[in-house]
Amino acid sequence: MKPIRVLIVDDSVVVRRLLSEILATDPEIDVVGTAASGSIALAKIPQTQPDVVTLDVEMPDMNGLDTLSAIRKAHPDLPVIMFSALTGLAAATTLEALARGATDYVTKPTAVGGREGATAHIREQLLPKVKTLGGGEVARQWVPSAPPRARALPAVLPPPASTRVEVLAVGASTGGPNALTHFFSQLPAHFPVPIVVVQHMPPVFTKLFAERLTAACALEFHEAAGGEVLQPGKAYIAPGDYHMRVVRDGTVTRVELNQDAPENSCRPAVDVLFRSVSAVYGAGTLAVVLTGMGQDGLRGSEAIRGTGGQVIVQDEASSVVWGMPGFIAKAGLAQAVLPLAELSGEVLRRVALSRVVNTSTPNLERHVS
Repeated sequence: MKPIRVLIVDDSVVVRRLLSEILATDPEIDVVGTAASGSIALAKIPQTQPDVVTLDVEMPDMNGLDTLSAIRKAHPDLPVIMFSALTGLAAATTLEALARGATDYVTKPTAVGGREGATAHIREQLLPKVKTLGGGEVARQWVPSAPPRARALPAVLPPPASTRVEVLAVGASTGGPNALTHFFSQLPAHFPVPIVVVQHMPPVFTKLFAERLTAACALEFHEAAGGEVLQPGKAYIAPGDYHMRVVRDGTVTRVELNQDAPENSCRPAVDVLFRSVSAVYGAGTLAVVLTGMGQDGLRGSEAIRGTGGQVIVQDEASSVVWGMPGFIAKAGLAQAVLPLAELSGEVLRRVALSRVVNTSTPNLERHVS
């Protein structure tokens, strides 16, 4: 196999040197160039023909957003990994970059661990993404061709589910921010069950992401703080660096956070959430797994199916990386494998049909319009 060609774009000579040295130690990666600015990067891309670009978020002259927009115009399918500081401003800019077509992001190491800590952070966070995104496993950047429209229920309804859907649990990773935004934009404000979400993200990012989702969707999103009582029509996002579980507290269900060891190298982890949801809601669980690297969510999906719950996943063609949903589909745990554009309608259908008990079709349609 040919090595993965990487172009590093960062205005800091220290960062360029550090990334170059670490990436160059991997025989599967070839650092074909570096650039100190966006304009230099744009000139070097045709010369170096990279498979992946790492792009600094904050740069003088031409910032990361402007550089990304220019890359997307000339090279729509070139994977771009944003390299972001762990600050509110950088997080907001990174989320905007993802909305504009960045493939993924990695946060810059902090000064706390020194060079050794920085090296370990880059090896753990950046190397796997470069290898996955540069290894030919990436789908074309998916963009909806038309504004989303709610799907009507079919005229002839199949038999209702044996158990009412009582919670919607969603997991995502690489490509997830855009996929989640599209998915949730098609759900109504009066969605009849609570929603719990794990998107692999660091601290700071999750709060800003919840705010962006609230602004873009009819639903109300919150970065979970712990102790909240789950309510229909509200969505709770696991905060960065914390696992999120749901626990029964008398007659209500609450959110619980912890910093137990990472699972699948992730904290928050989808498996942790899914296991807790299956334990509390059993067959009343409906889970959705969207685009993402790795196999987080696989064991949790096994638990959900084991208690009679339902699992549906995003298909390969519409996923940025078909890792998480792919593992579940290949294990035979997914009851439906659908394009991103059809997942919201399928969720609405399953939630509505689980409530068909001496109810007429017209009353059901309010759940999907």
